[in-house]
Amino acid sequence: MNNHLVQRLPQVSPDDLRQTELIDLVARFAPSEGIQTTAIAPLHLIRASAPTMPIPSLYDPGLCVVVQGRKQAMVGGAVFQYDALNYLVISVTIPTVGQILEATPDKPYLCVRLSLDPREIGGLMLDAAAGDAQCSVVEPGLHVARVSDALLDAVLRLLRLLRTPRDVPVLAPLAVREIYYHVLMGELAPRLRELAAADSHSQRIAQAIDLLKRRFAEPVRIDEVADAAHMSASSLHHHFKAVTAMSPLQFQKQLRLHQARRLMLTEGMDAAAAGHRVGYESPSQFSREYRRLFGAPPKAEIQQVRAVAQA
Repeated sequence: MNNHLVQRLPQVSPDDLRQTELIDLVARFAPSEGIQTTAIAPLHLIRASAPTMPIPSLYDPGLCVVVQGRKQAMVGGAVFQYDALNYLVISVTIPTVGQILEATPDKPYLCVRLSLDPREIGGLMLDAAAGDAQCSVVEPGLHVARVSDALLDAVLRLLRLLRTPRDVPVLAPLAVREIYYHVLMGELAPRLRELAAADSHSQRIAQAIDLLKRRFAEPVRIDEVADAAHMSASSLHHHFKAVTAMSPLQFQKQLRLHQARRLMLTEGMDAAAAGHRVGYESPSQFSREYRRLFGAPPKAEIQQVRAVAQA
């Protein structure tokens, strides 16, 4: 045989095959822009076909696996960049400034997002004897790491269930549990343990955040927030800022502004009414603080968002 006529086919790694299948699945079940719900309750899929400007947003506790494209999140002065086959663990609700860096219509940014259930994680920690070590260092509530082979396989099995809805009620909880397990065995295990451990710093800060979320439109004294977290006021301020990169009252202000933005976008409320609904007595103060966070006055910023959505 003439060796010059032998063609060697390029080798395809298992990661490449799994990533290709993940891209196909996410693209199929997230056909439009934005965050898509799925037949699996805690699972959401995210798609974006173009880079974005930096956008302030609130990240709720969850696990995100990037399938294609690249994004960054800024928390205080820290910048976290993540691209394909990296994952994030968000341990508390945290204000961020997110920006999609790489996305095109042909190769959109695609991401898998799984909500986290602290009770399920806590039970798994006991079953797997994975709850002994707790992280004593208070750190930001967002961390990034590379997806392991085992975690990638588990995520792929969960996504495959979208093709067989009849299997979802029985098999999806098992697949979600397996994903939790592999995260608990991986690099970001301390972040997941902090989320579920009853008396961890993250749990205490989460209790403070829950109070602020319930009463974001009301005046709240710092002592009330400290009591909810079972901390002194000075300890709360220190730990809250370490996790969220802001003080509790700054956090409450951002909650108000994000809620007002939602009211204007989804319910068609005007700026004055939205500002009043979330606790602002002064329309001018609301407009100033809105512009400081979102980069434009309320009416103009909402018009920009709607124009982009309709483009």
